[in-house]
Amino acid sequence: MMDRELITKTEKFLKEKFDSGLYLNAHPDAKSYRLEHSYRVANIGRQIAAEESFDETEMVVACLLHDVSYCEEFGEEGWMEHGRLSAKIARPFLEELGLAEDRINDICYGIAIHVDDKADFDGERTAFALSVGDADNIDRFDVYRIHEGLAAEEFIEMDFDDKLAYAVKRLARLKELKDLPMATNAAEKMWKDRLDFYISFYEKLVDQLNSSKSILD
Repeated sequence: MMDRELITKTEKFLKEKFDSGLYLNAHPDAKSYRLEHSYRVANIGRQIAAEESFDETEMVVACLLHDVSYCEEFGEEGWMEHGRLSAKIARPFLEELGLAEDRINDICYGIAIHVDDKADFDGERTAFALSVGDADNIDRFDVYRIHEGLAAEEFIEMDFDDKLAYAVKRLARLKELKDLPMATNAAEKMWKDRLDFYISFYEKLVDQLNSSKSILD
Protein backbone atom coordinates (compact mmCIF):
# COMPACT_ATOMS: atom_id res chain seq x y z
CA MET A 1 0.00 0.00 0.00
CA MET A 2 1.08 3.55 -0.64
CA ASP A 3 1.46 6.24 1.98
CA ARG A 4 -1.08 8.70 0.57
CA GLU A 5 0.05 11.48 2.88
CA LEU A 6 3.61 11.36 1.54
CA ILE A 7 2.34 11.17 -2.03
CA THR A 8 0.07 14.18 -1.49
CA LYS A 9 2.94 16.18 0.00
CA THR A 10 5.12 15.27 -2.99
CA GLU A 11 2.42 16.28 -5.47
CA LYS A 12 2.03 19.61 -3.67
CA PHE A 13 5.81 20.20 -3.68
CA LEU A 14 6.10 19.38 -7.39
CA LYS A 15 3.21 21.63 -8.37
CA GLU A 16 4.54 24.50 -6.25
CA LYS A 17 7.94 24.16 -7.91
CA PHE A 18 6.42 24.15 -11.38
CA ASP A 19 4.19 27.09 -10.46
CA SER A 20 7.30 29.06 -9.47
CA GLY A 21 9.11 28.40 -12.74
CA LEU A 22 9.47 31.45 -14.95
CA TYR A 23 9.88 29.42 -18.14
CA LEU A 24 7.00 27.06 -17.36
CA ASN A 25 4.67 29.90 -16.50
CA ALA A 26 5.57 31.61 -19.77
CA HIS A 27 4.91 28.35 -21.65
CA PRO A 28 1.74 26.81 -20.18
CA ASP A 29 1.71 23.97 -22.71
CA ALA A 30 5.17 22.90 -21.56
CA LYS A 31 4.09 23.18 -17.95
CA SER A 32 1.03 21.00 -18.50
CA TYR A 33 3.04 18.47 -20.45
CA ARG A 34 5.78 18.20 -17.81
CA LEU A 35 3.28 17.65 -15.01
CA GLU A 36 1.31 15.10 -17.02
CA HIS A 37 4.55 13.30 -17.94
CA SER A 38 5.58 13.21 -14.27
CA TYR A 39 2.29 11.57 -13.31
CA ARG A 40 2.54 9.02 -16.13
CA VAL A 41 6.09 8.09 -15.13
CA ALA A 42 4.98 7.78 -11.50
CA ASN A 43 2.17 5.41 -12.47
CA ILE A 44 4.55 3.32 -14.56
CA GLY A 45 7.02 3.30 -11.68
CA ARG A 46 4.33 2.21 -9.27
CA GLN A 47 3.43 -0.72 -11.52
CA ILE A 48 7.08 -1.77 -11.69
CA ALA A 49 7.41 -1.42 -7.91
CA ALA A 50 4.31 -3.52 -7.26
CA GLU A 51 5.53 -6.33 -9.50
CA GLU A 52 9.10 -6.23 -8.20
CA SER A 53 8.22 -5.79 -4.51
CA PHE A 54 9.83 -2.36 -4.24
CA ASP A 55 8.35 0.25 -1.92
CA GLU A 56 5.57 1.74 -4.03
CA THR A 57 5.48 5.03 -2.13
CA GLU A 58 9.19 5.61 -2.57
CA MET A 59 9.03 4.78 -6.27
CA VAL A 60 6.09 7.11 -6.89
CA VAL A 61 7.88 9.88 -5.00
CA ALA A 62 11.07 9.32 -7.03
CA CYS A 63 9.22 9.33 -10.34
CA LEU A 64 7.11 12.38 -9.50
CA LEU A 65 10.30 14.32 -8.73
CA HIS A 66 12.51 13.02 -11.53
CA ASP A 67 11.94 16.17 -13.64
CA VAL A 68 11.34 18.70 -10.85
CA SER A 69 14.31 20.76 -12.10
CA TYR A 70 12.16 21.96 -15.00
CA CYS A 71 11.10 24.61 -12.49
CA GLU A 72 14.39 26.32 -13.39
CA GLU A 73 15.61 27.70 -16.69
CA PHE A 74 18.25 25.52 -18.29
CA GLY A 75 21.47 26.88 -19.67
CA GLU A 76 23.25 25.54 -22.74
CA GLU A 77 24.00 22.21 -21.05
CA GLY A 78 20.91 22.33 -18.86
CA TRP A 79 18.96 19.44 -20.32
CA MET A 80 21.84 17.01 -19.84
CA GLU A 81 22.16 18.14 -16.23
CA HIS A 82 18.48 18.12 -15.34
CA GLY A 83 18.56 14.73 -13.63
CA ARG A 84 21.38 15.77 -11.31
CA LEU A 85 19.71 19.14 -10.68
CA SER A 86 16.42 17.42 -9.90
CA ALA A 87 18.18 15.26 -7.32
CA LYS A 88 19.64 18.38 -5.66
CA ILE A 89 16.20 19.98 -5.48
CA ALA A 90 14.53 16.80 -4.25
CA ARG A 91 16.95 15.88 -1.45
CA PRO A 92 16.01 18.61 1.09
CA PHE A 93 12.33 17.88 0.51
CA LEU A 94 12.87 14.15 1.03
CA GLU A 95 14.70 14.88 4.27
CA GLU A 96 11.69 16.90 5.42
CA LEU A 97 9.50 13.88 4.73
CA GLY A 98 11.54 11.97 7.29
CA LEU A 99 12.70 9.17 5.00
CA ALA A 100 15.74 7.13 6.02
CA GLU A 101 19.02 8.47 4.65
CA ASP A 102 19.78 5.33 2.65
CA ARG A 103 16.35 5.52 1.00
CA ILE A 104 16.81 9.20 0.23
CA ASN A 105 20.12 8.43 -1.44
CA ASP A 106 18.62 5.60 -3.49
CA ILE A 107 15.77 7.83 -4.64
CA CYS A 108 18.09 10.73 -5.45
CA TYR A 109 20.56 8.48 -7.24
CA GLY A 110 17.79 7.14 -9.47
CA ILE A 111 16.68 10.68 -10.24
CA ALA A 112 20.23 11.88 -10.89
CA ILE A 113 21.15 9.12 -13.36
CA HIS A 114 17.90 8.97 -15.32
CA VAL A 115 19.18 11.23 -18.13
CA ASP A 116 22.71 10.11 -18.95
CA ASP A 117 23.41 7.37 -16.40
CA LYS A 118 25.70 9.63 -14.34
CA ALA A 119 25.45 11.18 -10.88
CA ASP A 120 27.56 13.79 -9.12
CA PHE A 121 27.52 11.90 -5.81
CA ASP A 122 28.21 8.33 -4.74
CA GLY A 123 25.39 5.85 -5.08
CA GLU A 124 24.57 2.28 -5.99
CA ARG A 125 22.99 1.21 -9.27
CA THR A 126 20.21 -0.69 -7.53
CA ALA A 127 17.27 -2.09 -9.46
CA PHE A 128 15.14 0.51 -7.67
CA ALA A 129 17.34 3.42 -8.77
CA LEU A 130 17.54 2.18 -12.36
CA SER A 131 13.77 1.78 -12.48
CA VAL A 132 13.27 5.55 -12.34
CA GLY A 133 14.96 5.87 -15.73
CA ASP A 134 13.18 2.77 -17.01
CA ALA A 135 9.79 4.29 -16.16
CA ASP A 136 10.79 7.54 -17.86
CA ASN A 137 11.89 5.69 -21.01
CA ILE A 138 8.75 3.56 -21.10
CA ASP A 139 6.64 6.72 -21.10
CA ARG A 140 8.38 7.84 -24.30
CA PHE A 141 6.40 5.18 -26.13
CA ASP A 142 2.75 5.66 -25.30
CA VAL A 143 -0.25 6.33 -27.50
CA TYR A 144 -0.08 10.10 -27.13
CA ARG A 145 3.60 10.18 -28.09
CA ILE A 146 2.76 8.77 -31.53
CA HIS A 147 0.56 11.78 -32.20
CA GLU A 148 3.05 14.15 -30.58
CA GLY A 149 5.97 12.79 -32.61
CA LEU A 150 4.18 12.95 -35.94
CA ALA A 151 2.96 16.46 -35.16
CA ALA A 152 6.44 17.63 -34.15
CA GLU A 153 7.88 16.33 -37.42
CA GLU A 154 5.04 17.99 -39.36
CA PHE A 155 4.33 14.61 -40.91
CA ILE A 156 1.04 15.68 -42.41
CA GLU A 157 2.81 18.45 -44.36
CA MET A 158 5.47 16.15 -45.88
CA ASP A 159 5.30 15.02 -49.47
CA PHE A 160 4.70 11.34 -50.08
CA ASP A 161 8.33 10.26 -50.46
CA ASP A 162 9.34 12.03 -47.28
CA LYS A 163 6.48 10.43 -45.38
CA LEU A 164 7.51 6.99 -46.51
CA ALA A 165 11.19 7.61 -45.75
CA TYR A 166 10.33 8.90 -42.28
CA ALA A 167 8.09 5.92 -41.48
CA VAL A 168 10.64 3.38 -42.73
CA LYS A 169 13.45 5.01 -40.74
CA ARG A 170 11.32 5.21 -37.61
CA LEU A 171 10.32 1.56 -37.92
CA ALA A 172 13.93 0.43 -38.24
CA ARG A 173 14.91 2.45 -35.15
CA LEU A 174 12.05 1.01 -33.11
CA LYS A 175 13.15 -2.53 -33.92
CA GLU A 176 16.65 -1.65 -32.69
CA LEU A 177 15.28 -0.18 -29.46
CA LYS A 178 13.12 -3.18 -28.62
CA ASP A 179 16.08 -5.03 -27.09
CA LEU A 180 17.17 -2.13 -24.87
CA PRO A 181 17.93 -3.69 -21.46
CA MET A 182 15.74 -2.82 -18.48
CA ALA A 183 16.58 -3.24 -14.80
CA THR A 184 13.67 -5.55 -13.97
CA ASN A 185 11.50 -8.19 -15.57
CA ALA A 186 8.44 -5.99 -15.01
CA ALA A 187 9.99 -3.05 -16.86
CA GLU A 188 11.24 -5.29 -19.64
CA LYS A 189 7.74 -6.66 -20.27
CA MET A 190 6.23 -3.16 -20.28
CA TRP A 191 8.96 -1.91 -22.60
CA LYS A 192 8.52 -4.72 -25.10
CA ASP A 193 4.73 -4.33 -25.03
CA ARG A 194 5.06 -0.60 -25.77
CA LEU A 195 7.60 -1.18 -28.53
CA ASP A 196 5.47 -3.93 -30.06
CA PHE A 197 2.58 -1.46 -30.21
CA TYR A 198 4.75 1.20 -31.82
CA ILE A 199 6.25 -1.26 -34.30
CA SER A 200 2.78 -2.49 -35.24
CA PHE A 201 1.63 1.09 -35.84
CA TYR A 202 4.57 1.97 -38.07
CA GLU A 203 4.38 -1.32 -39.95
CA LYS A 204 0.76 -0.51 -40.74
CA LEU A 205 1.72 3.03 -41.71
CA VAL A 206 4.45 1.80 -44.07
CA ASP A 207 2.05 -0.74 -45.58
CA GLN A 208 -0.60 1.93 -46.08
CA LEU A 209 1.86 4.29 -47.71
CA ASN A 210 3.18 1.54 -49.97
CA SER A 211 -0.37 0.79 -51.12
CA SER A 212 -1.11 4.44 -51.83
CA LYS A 213 0.84 4.84 -55.09
CA SER A 214 0.45 1.63 -57.09
CA ILE A 215 -1.18 -1.77 -57.30
CA LEU A 216 0.88 -4.16 -55.21
CA ASP A 217 2.07 -7.52 -56.50
